[in-house]
Formats: sequence, C-alpha cells, structure tokens
Amino acid sequence: MEKAPPNLELILEYFSDFTPHQLEQFAALEGLYKDWNSKINVISRKDIDSLYEKHVLHSLSIATLDRFKPGASILDIGTGGGFPGIPLAIFYPEVTFHLADSIGKKIKVVEEVATALALKNVTTQHIRVEEIKNRKFDFTMSRAVAPLKDLWNWSKPLLRKSSTHPKSSVNDNPMDGSQVPGLICLKGGDLKQEIAESGTRVKMMEIYKIFPLESFKDKYIINVRL
Repeated sequence: MEKAPPNLELILEYFSDFTPHQLEQFAALEGLYKDWNSKINVISRKDIDSLYEKHVLHSLSIATLDRFKPGASILDIGTGGGFPGIPLAIFYPEVTFHLADSIGKKIKVVEEVATALALKNVTTQHIRVEEIKNRKFDFTMSRAVAPLKDLWNWSKPLLRKSSTHPKSSVNDNPMDGSQVPGLICLKGGDLKQEIAESGTRVKMMEIYKIFPLESFKDKYIINVRL
C-alpha cells in the first residue's frame, strides 16, 4: 500500500512500522463496523464516526506498554464489539486473543469482523467470564466492563502463575518490565474508591499523556499483577 487511507492518519501519528496487510486490516475496520452497527448496535451511534479515535486508538493505548510478546495468550473480558481485542489482534499478529462476551449478538459481530479481516489469532466465546473453565492466559484485559474488584476476581483463576513468554530486555516503561501475568484494563474518571474497594495494588498510566487528545482526558490504563 503506497499511502495509508485518510482514516488511518490519526493512528499513524502515534504508530508506525505496520505491514501493508496490517494497514489494510485497520483501514477495513471503518466499513465493517459501520455496516454491522447498522444491523446490530455494538457501538454508540454518536461514536461510530469517531471509531478510530474513541475505539481503535483507545484500544491501542495498551500496545504502548509493549507487554505482549510472541506466543502470549490474552483474554478480552466482555469484549463487546471487539474492543480492545480486535485492534490489538491486528497490532500483535503473533499473539493469540480470546474474545469473550455474555451477549450473543455482540460475539456474532466480533466473529464476522475477525473473519472479514482474516485474523487467524482470534477466537471467540459466547460466555460469562465466570463460566470459563480449564483455560489459562498470560493476561486478561477489559474496557470499562465492570468494577475493578470484579474484573480482578474473575481474572485471578484464569491467569498463569508465571509468564510463558520471554521477559522484555527493555525496561524503560514504568508499566512494563516484569512480564508478570495480570489484568490490564481501560477505565475513566475518578477511580480512587473503585481501586480501594478492589483491594489491589495497581499501576496507572494516564492515556492523555500518551495521546494528547481531549477525548482521553481522565482515561487510564490500569494494570494489576499477580
């Protein structure tokens, strides 16, 4: 692809080194989600025209942590329309993503989008996360699905006790370095009470410091480690 489509300009302000295939996959998201959203409402009507900023770029904020190494397995809890799982699956083609949601029509959209994009590293499951059995993951992740306390209680039995992929040799990111299995979630607002009620020790990064756009003010990446 000689030049990225205009709808990808925002993504390419912050990321580079995509293959032509990845650029094609990212470019295809707009048409796929607008089409499916007209049939099954998985994205707020007011947000669909801001898909790349409010959904794709928001999901890719997790990629700035540089935590997922080839061979890692990730569970996306309550994936909804496929965020953050679908954009991250495009970004990390050598990482496997299991996208789960309790609402069947949302999983149908995720399956159709993953198929249209030829994402070989995505599996889906129509299930409540509490009902997932006999599976282990390197990380769980979620985007504003439930209180942190619940997300962590659901995640703990599903996380491997030690990472199965190599530790990063680069340790210049305050959220990175240990490769310890854990939960990574995207949340917004005043989180003090929610964090306190969860009983967890968290690492936080303000997304606005990564992507200085108005829509990311008071939005955070939260990391809880085993």
